[in-house]
Amino acid sequence: TRKLKELDPSNQSHLSNSLPSPPAPFEHRTVSVKQTEVTTCYSVCRHEVLGGGRFGQVHKCTEISTGLNLAAKIIKVKGAKEKEEVKNEINIMNQLNHVNLIQLYDAFEGKNNVTLIMEYLDGGELFDRITDENYNLTELDAILFTKQICEGVHYLHQHYILHLDLKPENILCVNHTGNQIKIIDFGLARRYKPREKLKVNFGTPEFLAPEVVNYDFVSFPTDMWSVGVITYMLLSGLSPFLGETDAETMNYVVNCSWDFDAEAFEQLSEEAKDFISRLLVKEKSCRMSATQCLKHEWLNNLPAKAKKSKRCLKSQLLLQSYMAQRKWKVSR
Repeated sequence: TRKLKELDPSNQSHLSNSLPSPPAPFEHRTVSVKQTEVTTCYSVCRHEVLGGGRFGQVHKCTEISTGLNLAAKIIKVKGAKEKEEVKNEINIMNQLNHVNLIQLYDAFEGKNNVTLIMEYLDGGELFDRITDENYNLTELDAILFTKQICEGVHYLHQHYILHLDLKPENILCVNHTGNQIKIIDFGLARRYKPREKLKVNFGTPEFLAPEVVNYDFVSFPTDMWSVGVITYMLLSGLSPFLGETDAETMNYVVNCSWDFDAEAFEQLSEEAKDFISRLLVKEKSCRMSATQCLKHEWLNNLPAKAKKSKRCLKSQLLLQSYMAQRKWKVSR
């Protein structure tokens, strides 16, 4: 705290808001699937949809016995294979006990679905939050967000877990005021077993690493590529590989063809550019690991950076149009 006092008061709240919080409003628990109706223990607000995706929808819910607000992720399952995939997600989430990873609370198996009861995060998607007109995004904010993403990924990798679906909509804010974020959605996560060569063929084109597009082996650096893409977007508001079509996007990814947009990056530090340059590298063995990211100069010496970091990033406006376009694509 001594360092915090030396900070410029206007930036002090940024750093004090990011002081460690407990991993969740409940103790970590190892969840096993219950064969009863979810409604016996929870009241699920069907009209309040928090999010959705290929799996189904997430609703706000309340534990009847305690009044605790939680989130119910209702996953549609057709056969045994799909049920196994959800059990894989539960097994992985049971091992997560970290402040930057969403926590699992309970699970129920129905006839056509499995419901995961998870920690409720009130702050919405990170990119929605920072594109709000009342939010002033500075490079220091981007550093704080990126550092937390790296902390969460570092924990996953230490536990031999690959997320494999890191993208902006899978990073949520814990609340509307602080800067704390959490990585969500472990539906595509895999346990990394060095002897088993893992290949995957899913994900969102603009966040895929070259080895995924090429259907080559994936490992820890695959997640680090996605961290590089998210950081680039946070700082510039532009998606580095986004083409007119998915095929064009994947072509840019495979060839690792990207650059620093001169206008978007003109106000940003050389350290920020160096950080991205060490992640968006075609050869996966040459990318920074999560451990190396956390030691990188850009994510360190925050009190000194807080004194300099006053200017709002241009990325806010560009991200607003990116988000509008993404929502338009989804609604089509």
